[in-house]
Amino acid sequence: MNFRPMRLFCALALVATTSAGVAQHDDHGSHGTASADQIGSENVSFATSCSPATSENFNRGVALVHSFWFAEAINAFNAVLAEDANCAIAHWGIALSHWGNPFAGQRNAAQLARGQATVESALSTGSPNEREKAYIQAVAELFSNTEPGTQGARTVAYENAMAAVVEQYPDDMEAKIFYALAVNQTASPNDKSYAQQLKAAGILEPLFMTHPDHPGLAHYIIHAYDHPPLAERALEAARRYASLAPDAPHALHMPSHTFTRVGMWQESVDTNLRSAQIARESSTAGEELHALDYQVYAYLQMAQDQKALEVVQRAQTLIEQVDITAVGATQAGAFAIAAIPARYALERGDYAAAAQLDIIPADSTPHTQAITHFARALGAARVGQLDAAAQDITMLAELRERARARQDAYWTEQINIQHQAASAWLAFATGNREEGISMMIVAADLEDATDKAAVSPGPIAPARELLGMMLLEADLPAEALTALELTLAKEPNRFQTLSAAAHAADAAGDATKARQYYQQLLTVAATADSNRPALHEARAHMH
Repeated sequence: MNFRPMRLFCALALVATTSAGVAQHDDHGSHGTASADQIGSENVSFATSCSPATSENFNRGVALVHSFWFAEAINAFNAVLAEDANCAIAHWGIALSHWGNPFAGQRNAAQLARGQATVESALSTGSPNEREKAYIQAVAELFSNTEPGTQGARTVAYENAMAAVVEQYPDDMEAKIFYALAVNQTASPNDKSYAQQLKAAGILEPLFMTHPDHPGLAHYIIHAYDHPPLAERALEAARRYASLAPDAPHALHMPSHTFTRVGMWQESVDTNLRSAQIARESSTAGEELHALDYQVYAYLQMAQDQKALEVVQRAQTLIEQVDITAVGATQAGAFAIAAIPARYALERGDYAAAAQLDIIPADSTPHTQAITHFARALGAARVGQLDAAAQDITMLAELRERARARQDAYWTEQINIQHQAASAWLAFATGNREEGISMMIVAADLEDATDKAAVSPGPIAPARELLGMMLLEADLPAEALTALELTLAKEPNRFQTLSAAAHAADAAGDATKARQYYQQLLTVAATADSNRPALHEARAHMH
């Protein structure tokens, strides 16, 4: 699925930045042998029955899997096979790499075909020992069927198979780590008890205490706690992970999941700058775009709009390099291509620009296309282009059905929430204010009942924040403040939410809260490089 060249943001005269050109990096495992890259492989020990000469490359491959650098992991496992063609467990590593990021949603046909072929190779190669056979049989569950609707059942079967490996080989730490990741992979986004995530963390944290330098432990703890009520528990792992695998783009990016959840914007920018640089040096466009999406999100919360614009421009230069069917690829790059310009418009309140966003090509996934149509519909409704808003809302309904046809329940629901929120704003804009508010309440409740995907730093526009803004426009400031404070509890230190909360508190006659939120807004945006009206209002209020 290649993304054709297009303008990301037609309201801007984007100029590709020449200073951010892609540099070639020759030392990231591309030669198929172990290298001096710092990916934490010295802290990984995966026992095999293969030739002892392969152990370094094998541990390197496992470390690369732990940092989700799947194309390089495949190179490492192929290097093992070059040394020992009978090493069946190396095919396990390749198959797991073809599965890729466990939180990436539906797998495409190319990924599944490659995985199935690799499993077949694993089953017909050499004479693996019983433990290795158990690993191979477990990964085979992920590729046992190509029907999209079976993916949930396949991941549960994999989880159960890895549980059996742990039970049979209780001293195998790597089995425990991969099992914990499998447990987290099957968590429901609608389960607000976070039972699976806490179960995974309960496996990982004791191991992290005794093996603090293992890259997989820090990484998977961050994922387990990547939810608003749990995020602070991941801070130690987040602060440590980047140092454990500083040459792996995803390892440098991953701490920003936690930093974003707790509203630590500069920390998110700093780690994503390094991630994007390493990804650029290794020509890993998808990983760079993933880092850029989190980076632009953080810049926009700090009102560093000029720096955010540079990110938009950099993303423009990477469009042709995005192919979610490539070996080792993820959906993160394609998601970022759509999300970055949408965020740049909406987070700055530039609704006219949002209404004019270029449409993502039709060969992309439904939820990726939906990002743009949602932003366009929301922008058009806010600036009175009601017919245009209605057209994009109709397209959202169509995309929701396309996602449903793919049996992708998660993204069907996310597009449904976007459709509901955009429809609410259209109703509100046409004068049906009570209907719009009622519809927006439904959208906010639906969004609160689920969770964001790991591919995204946050919703393109949080539904309860949109409800607060709508209530404020309807001259219901007390109700607006309640909605906005609920948003801040889930998405702390958001610029738009803080600004609206300050306005709502002021309008509701709560001078103390108004001053509190204006001050918090100025603190969050202390390094702003823009002249957003909200900043002028906050400064005037504080004086």
